[in-house]
Amino acid sequence: MGRWTIPVVTPSPAEVHTSRIDMKASFQPAAVWFSRFLGAVGTAFAATDTETKIRGPQNRPAASPLVRFGSQDRSALVAGLRSALRLESPGARQPLLKRVVSFPAMLGAFLVVALFVPLRDFTLDPDVWWHIKVGQAILATHHWPTTDPYSFTAPGTPWMAYEWVGDTLLAAVQRAWGLRGLMALDLALGATVLLALYALASLRSRNSKAAFVTCLLLLLLTAVSFSLRPQMLGYLFLVLTLIILERFRQGRIGTLWLLPPLFLVWVNTHGSFVVGLFAFAVYGLSGLVEIRWGGLESIRWTAGERIRLGLAFLASLIALTITPYGMKVAGYPIDMAFSQPINVASIREWQPIAFNLPFGKLFLALLVGFLLAQIVLRPAWQLAELTLFLAGLVAACLHVRFFLVFVPFCAPLFAVLLSRWIPPYDPGKDKYALNVILITAVVVGMVRFFPSREQLAGHIAQHWPEKALRYIEQHPPPQPMYNTYGYGGYLIYTLNGRNKVFIDGRADIYERTGVLADYMSIARVAPTTLSLLKAYNVQSCLIEREEPLATLLAASSEWQKVYADELSVVFVRRRAGDSGVSVH
Repeated sequence: MGRWTIPVVTPSPAEVHTSRIDMKASFQPAAVWFSRFLGAVGTAFAATDTETKIRGPQNRPAASPLVRFGSQDRSALVAGLRSALRLESPGARQPLLKRVVSFPAMLGAFLVVALFVPLRDFTLDPDVWWHIKVGQAILATHHWPTTDPYSFTAPGTPWMAYEWVGDTLLAAVQRAWGLRGLMALDLALGATVLLALYALASLRSRNSKAAFVTCLLLLLLTAVSFSLRPQMLGYLFLVLTLIILERFRQGRIGTLWLLPPLFLVWVNTHGSFVVGLFAFAVYGLSGLVEIRWGGLESIRWTAGERIRLGLAFLASLIALTITPYGMKVAGYPIDMAFSQPINVASIREWQPIAFNLPFGKLFLALLVGFLLAQIVLRPAWQLAELTLFLAGLVAACLHVRFFLVFVPFCAPLFAVLLSRWIPPYDPGKDKYALNVILITAVVVGMVRFFPSREQLAGHIAQHWPEKALRYIEQHPPPQPMYNTYGYGGYLIYTLNGRNKVFIDGRADIYERTGVLADYMSIARVAPTTLSLLKAYNVQSCLIEREEPLATLLAASSEWQKVYADELSVVFVRRRAGDSGVSVH
């Protein structure tokens, strides 16, 4: 046969049985190993005395009392958890009820409503649909897939549901509350990320008002990226990691031990855990040297701090092995970076920032403003935070997807600069009654204007081939069917396995099998387009109405248009004796 012949593999019952990973068996050995390691760490702490440095408000060494590791770290962890919501300096501590209705809390409510406005459009990412379907399968079978079950172009190809925690969360919410539940989850995740960013900027700048202005400015650039996908959990975990590391740098040592369990969840949720490990390593390594050079400074960790950081980092590395697929999940980001060049070069979110577009211009304006502030104000930065800022800047410029990684690296620095002009929050001047009224108005407004089920269904019909699929259900076209890349996930979710897809958002498996390269040739209407469709034995096509392939097929004598609406069109291959055009 030729290079375009695509074999279709039908797994036998035995193969199907061996292509799944059982939940209980996969976690037990790693979990036992991890628990024994943490027990050994606790024993080492209980038997070790050393000196730890408590950093003052200006990041200068203060008194250095001797501490005993075991009880000290346990009590510090509890205290750190109890004070995690505090946004101002220790001297501004207030009762919990007052903090909930304080001026900083009211500013946080305004940030949430500012995010709510663009999210009401309910613009879902194409990948969310297959994520839901994968989550449904895991919840139903209690097994993880190891081969591709959804396509006719790459059947049986090794594949991991490496974001399975996010997949099952999406599936559970969709099953319980439908589209409104997905909308609420999108808002909840976006609001949590934004509030965590607000907390991080407040913690570093000690000025909640400056942090609010910073988050509001950055929201103009990031709102479109708050799309419902497992990566939203990854962004949240990154901000939480930076909060924990900043608290440790300020002398609040207990919360450092939240990092290993955080990485345990993170590695099973999204590949961005490597960014968290990078940030962790930068914080740890920057404290190995004492630097005071111009506006750059770094304070050396004490022996106790180095031990804590080293053990927490080691425990986090061990946590990365506790997945249904062993260490393979931890290696996926490396595979993505070096083994998927077509994916990286072709998918929009992997493209560089376009500085000629409004988004790029605003991003460039913020950078220019930051650089001018360095020249005029000459602020002092910690080595770790400046390193992360520059690394995030490079990553965002190379791939627009990494802009949400850059944001938590730059927000604390922007807030510090703005705090020079914006006075800090003064609890003595707070108007709690007014805050209650405004927070209540925000909550009531969001509940009142939360989209109805009918409105959300209308949004789905505007962006997804719902009408075309109704036609396909009533008039099944011959199979297999070619589909637009962005439709693949929706077809997997809607057709429920009745028809296999040509391609979907799981670009990794399609690149390894050569399907992604062929799809790009077809979508761009290369000279080999029609021969490629024959090679894959494609008998029908569901594509966007305005894409170039639709024009080619409409002009081809081999294809017949059988359905068209304002969004999509369906073509079928002509059989002998067919004539004319039949469009529904």
